[in-house]
Amino acid sequence: MTGPLRVRGATPADVPGVLPFVQAITRQHEALDPARFAMLPDVVARYERWLPQRATDARSVFLVAEASGGLAGFLVGTVEASIPIYRLEEFGFIHDVWVEPAWRGQGVARALVTEAITRFRAIGVGQVRLETAAGNPS
Repeated sequence: MTGPLRVRGATPADVPGVLPFVQAITRQHEALDPARFAMLPDVVARYERWLPQRATDARSVFLVAEASGGLAGFLVGTVEASIPIYRLEEFGFIHDVWVEPAWRGQGVARALVTEAITRFRAIGVGQVRLETAAGNPS
């Protein structure tokens, strides 16, 4: 799929459109590593309560990628405290990045992560972290 793409800050009104992505990413994580990512049965409902808070929290980054016809993906991250053995007191942590299969390979994830880094930098965070599973080729 091709066409114009816009990455923007998510609002609480975007949460219903993001929830199917949440369902997909949590299922993918649990399938990749059920021991590490054993989700609670109400995981989507928990995100439904958590994401609006991220949309309005000045120290969170919640983005959506909009394309013609709807949302192509999302990213959510928060500022986290380092344990008190490091010089770095806090860092940005990207919890989730999801791009719909039809939009993969077209730079959507790169656009989301690039904007997240810009926003974390604006918050004053000097380091951004993201974990990815070795078994996640996409």
